[in-house]
Amino acid sequence: MSPLLPWLAILVLLALKPNHGWSAWWIWLPLAGLAAGWHWLELALPSSNTDLPKEMLEVVLDVPIALAFGLAALWLLASHLGRRHRFGTFLGMLAVLVVFTVFSFAATAGWDLGVEPIAGLLDPRHCSATAVAGEFALPFLVLPVLLALVVAAAMALCGLACRWRQGPWWLCLWLFLSLPAVWVAVSALLRALCRIASPGNVMNYDLFIWIGPFMVAVMFATLLPFLVLSWVNALFRERLKALFHLGPT
Repeated sequence: MSPLLPWLAILVLLALKPNHGWSAWWIWLPLAGLAAGWHWLELALPSSNTDLPKEMLEVVLDVPIALAFGLAALWLLASHLGRRHRFGTFLGMLAVLVVFTVFSFAATAGWDLGVEPIAGLLDPRHCSATAVAGEFALPFLVLPVLLALVVAAAMALCGLACRWRQGPWWLCLWLFLSLPAVWVAVSALLRALCRIASPGNVMNYDLFIWIGPFMVAVMFATLLPFLVLSWVNALFRERLKALFHLGPT
């Protein structure tokens, strides 16, 4: 898989009928800006005093880039998702975010580790050959899936909270409050499921709680450029209303 595949996937989505017109092409601004910003941070951080190995740091910083591709795909497909009931819209947002975030993460990060491709784990013929590599590569997929779940749930919760009082500042406030609440709830559920599945495992699942503030800041910083685009672009403003099920005001 080439790292260019996520960019080509966004280009294919722009060819869909609801995205015909130059207004939809403004999606490149937040996407390119986020990709450039996180890539610059990836180049700048190894020179500072960090405790993480270089390879692991690169993978961690590739997660918000993958989330940005997922959000871009979500904004381009919002006209189809917003026609459903709130719960159906949430499921649609979750599916789009998970698929495009994991796909983008696999294309940009999975092959930088020098291990066998993650997709090889899905091939029964190569399952035994990639078992050792899979133990190292597969856990990294938990983070992009977790971020996609938290963002989708936070957007659905924010849409419920903004039904009576709308506006950019209120939407940002409720979204900023919804992200940590959903993160704590999902982390607690994940911890409970892991303890039930393996009671004797000594892994510290509280790590998801401790890194919560950092991940909330990452998710909000990745969401904010798309929100700003929705406020200044009429097409994406309607997409935002469709995703959050907001009224005409």
